[in-house]
Amino acid sequence: MCPSEPFTAPFRNLIAIASGKGGVGKSTIAANLAVALADAGHSVGLLDADIFGPSLPKMFHAEHERPYAIQVGDKELVQPVFRYGVKLLSIGFFSNPDDALIWRGAMASNALKQLISEGNWGELDFFIIDLPPGTSDLHITIVQTLRLTGALIVTTPQEVALADARKAIAMFQSPKVNVPILGLVENMAWFTPDDQPDARFFLFGRNGGRQLAEQLHIPLLAQIPLVQSICQCGDEGTPADRRFASISSRPFASLAQTLTDIVFPNS
Repeated sequence: MCPSEPFTAPFRNLIAIASGKGGVGKSTIAANLAVALADAGHSVGLLDADIFGPSLPKMFHAEHERPYAIQVGDKELVQPVFRYGVKLLSIGFFSNPDDALIWRGAMASNALKQLISEGNWGELDFFIIDLPPGTSDLHITIVQTLRLTGALIVTTPQEVALADARKAIAMFQSPKVNVPILGLVENMAWFTPDDQPDARFFLFGRNGGRQLAEQLHIPLLAQIPLVQSICQCGDEGTPADRRFASISSRPFASLAQTLTDIVFPNS
């Protein structure tokens, strides 16, 4: 599909969640943001675009789900898995969790296009795309296939993560891509024990994301703490946002509201 003919779908907002490197919690942000938006009353779809390392099926306790085909008009579409108010598709649903996908870039890009164009997504307020780390063929496929509303960049406060976050921002801002940066999310901004909600221990540096946002003149949308329950919920397949009004859920609810205010400024 060429850049001049992007896939059209009834999605009001298409949001890419990106990072320059792995290990910064990008999928955790994508999963919990999607659930928080659904809890706020929005219709939400979540695409796991990390073809070679899909993690969202586990994070939604759906590793053994197998999406099925459904007839919609004259088309046969794939029915997304539905969890916590979110429609979800991932290549992980179509492969053994223990198997590695040994595909060339073209095969991965074609599979990603199918997940987008052949999913029975319906009308959505938000279509959240959890991109793989780095800047690769799959990123190009997304920007050529979809008219993105914008991108959220996820980083940790560490210098090594910030350096790669700059590259991700540069990619989206390049003339060939030209996708707006909606803002930066600083993940693992500090460590807060579950039993000490007011404590902050800066394990990976302090305010690195805030400083990068100020340097590049982009909004800092959230600083998400490192909390054991967030990690535990991801492993158990129950997004942290389901723990309403908890130390692990409040940052994602706030991020969801901030994003909503950006894309629906007059609502």
